[in-house]
Amino acid sequence: MNLPQRQNEVERCLHFGGTLSGMSTNPTVRPTLRRDAERNRAALMCTARQVFAERGLNVSMAEVAREAGVGIATLYRRFPTRESLLVNVFDDKMTIYVDAVNAALAQSDPWRGFCDYIERVCAMQLGDRGFANVLTMTFPDEILFEDKRAVAYRGFEKLISKAKRAGRLRLEFRSQDLVVLLMANAGVVAGSGDAAEIASRRLVSYFLAAADRECEGELAPAPSTQDMEAAMRRSTGRERDLETETDRKHLTTNK
Repeated sequence: MNLPQRQNEVERCLHFGGTLSGMSTNPTVRPTLRRDAERNRAALMCTARQVFAERGLNVSMAEVAREAGVGIATLYRRFPTRESLLVNVFDDKMTIYVDAVNAALAQSDPWRGFCDYIERVCAMQLGDRGFANVLTMTFPDEILFEDKRAVAYRGFEKLISKAKRAGRLRLEFRSQDLVVLLMANAGVVAGSGDAAEIASRRLVSYFLAAADRECEGELAPAPSTQDMEAAMRRSTGRERDLETETDRKHLTTNK
């Protein structure tokens, strides 16, 4: 999507999804300024969702601001850190992530629920390259966002237990195996181009076949929870590095 198309899409988002709710009724507040601030925030959110979904998280803050049609200083006023922008952009999808595990737990067949959950989460990664990476990261300072991830994790632990009790999920399976899959699938989504969908489904099929207790052969040991948490923190650190000196120079210039 080129820049004029992006700006048209932003206008469409603002028309249908922009909101002025929460505006102060205090007569001393200038309504035009409040509307402009709300419009800028909506433009940034709409643009960030689109560029992250299309190109992954390898997009600088300066690029997001430029394509939203606002200055970099405006972006940093609304979202002081890269993490704050990411969690605002992906909060709705993290809610869907939680809903997915609850739907899986509600299924009468635990193994089918387990498989459906794995397939659904990996499909979410396939449809949004940015979210593909967010699922393999952690944001310790964003408590509400991480609370949702924790709810999903606890639900997945229950799903694992149910599938094991049903006699279908291998006893060696651990929750951190999902993190390994999500990291692998994020790489497939980013690197497979037009073949991403078929390659992702192939990877998931192999994963589920290996997770089935009827699969012959022993698995290599699972990485520890601590190792996978450290890997997620490293992923977050790499994304934080994208808040580049170029962005900071733009911020200084536009003050």
